[in-house]
Amino acid sequence: MRRKRITIYDLAKELGISASYISKALNNHASVSREVIEKVRKKAIELNYKLNSHAANLRQGSSKTIGVIVPTVNHSFFSEAIAGIEEICFQNNHSLIICQSHDSFKQECAAIDTLIHQNVDCILISVSAETQSSSHLETIKDHYIELIQFDRCLDKLNSYKISNDNKEVSYNVAKKLIQQGYKKIAFLGGPRHLTIFKLRKEGFLMAIKEAGLVIPYNFITEDVLPKNKAAEVATELLSLKEPPDAFFTVSDLQSLAVLQIAQSYGIKVPEQLGVFGFANEAFADIIKPSLSSVDQKGKELGKSAAKIYFETILKSHGTSGKDKEEIIKSEIIIRESSVRVPVNDMSII
Repeated sequence: MRRKRITIYDLAKELGISASYISKALNNHASVSREVIEKVRKKAIELNYKLNSHAANLRQGSSKTIGVIVPTVNHSFFSEAIAGIEEICFQNNHSLIICQSHDSFKQECAAIDTLIHQNVDCILISVSAETQSSSHLETIKDHYIELIQFDRCLDKLNSYKISNDNKEVSYNVAKKLIQQGYKKIAFLGGPRHLTIFKLRKEGFLMAIKEAGLVIPYNFITEDVLPKNKAAEVATELLSLKEPPDAFFTVSDLQSLAVLQIAQSYGIKVPEQLGVFGFANEAFADIIKPSLSSVDQKGKELGKSAAKIYFETILKSHGTSGKDKEEIIKSEIIIRESSVRVPVNDMSII
């Protein structure tokens, strides 16, 4: 049978001292003699007592714990963002609780409920692909817990927000594809109700319009974020009599699906088909051909999101503007999949 955790009440019983006096001794209170302090510490070591820092922090009005909710931890962007958040939390002597929604609204609501019950001081969230309502996020604020949205944000919700330059970087990616000579560029988008995916589509279309290109309506698709959906669309488009000569996707997993379908059709990348992804996943530079992508600077974004809590919210005691938005500049990474070369020349220019 598992032994129960030793508490200050066990120490009090062993030493014949009140629990409140034990607590004072463990915290070096001035009213407790050095002799008693040493006696209590010795007994604590003997019984393998560990301070319940969570309870101690709550007595001081703070749990010193931050909660973070992401769609998934196995995507490079989110894992890097968590690493950035964790680094800043460590610097500020705070713990971190990590939850995944798996792009499910129901699981996101459950994660929020869990973090509220854990009495976290702040929740940082990148909402799920299914999330359209903000009522569950309002619940966070109703419990006087600070809220910071990052990457995938709900615009209508009044909160701190931090994301990338999605429209600008998508515009620049599309321009680079056009400069490589691609003229029939397909776009694979994400959930249309989420701002970051709207902006990526807007940036793409702005470059297409500026270049005077005409793109068939069925080359522009949305709500195909999962890899299997992207594969279905890529199969349909590449089977056309006049298929796209390039794909710009809002995630690297979508691009991976396109590359796999292209390979099954014997289509050469980048000679016959250009492919450009988003997020710079770990596999992007090791697959063949290597995948051009957008580096969202996940760790920097995560650090900046956490700093909003420690350097803005705490210092202002929660009175500063709750609708403040911060933008992190992305970086375009050019690799083999979008650099067009003659079919007879496999070297990369």
